[in-house]
Amino acid sequence: MESKLIIIRGNSGSGKTTTAMSLQNHLGHGTLLVSQDAVRRDMLMVKDREGNLSIDLIRQIAEYGKGKCEFVIVEGILNKNRYGEMLNHLIQFYNQKAYTYYYDLSFEETVKRHNSRSKKFEFGEASLRAWWNANEYLGVDGEVKLTDEMSQSEVFELILSQIKN
Repeated sequence: MESKLIIIRGNSGSGKTTTAMSLQNHLGHGTLLVSQDAVRRDMLMVKDREGNLSIDLIRQIAEYGKGKCEFVIVEGILNKNRYGEMLNHLIQFYNQKAYTYYYDLSFEETVKRHNSRSKKFEFGEASLRAWWNANEYLGVDGEVKLTDEMSQSEVFELILSQIKN
């Protein structure tokens, strides 16, 4: 089986997890979803700092899916400075069968999207601003920018159309 890697990145509250979960549900059984939050916070309980344990575990889980799962989705903020080397490794590991997406939203749009979800009660605009990283592109070939003008359903349809080719 030839596996395809889907990387979805962006700031907190942009829609990454919603998109990744929708894709997993649509693509069906055997689609591996590797969520940075699940690995870092739930499995390892580590801070998102340089060299944290989640970087290597995300890589190992994503590598596990190659040849076993048709689609492997890696999603999260995945800050370029901390996770970029690992993500570039995965792109090579998947023999360039990788699709990379970055939610390039304005801060205002991110706040609007964040306020429409249940996590709005966990943290607010001040936290979003403190965590904000603009223009966090990986700079890899084919990286797709997802913008303010694109709805969740448009993003979902775009990704589906690209990975199904």
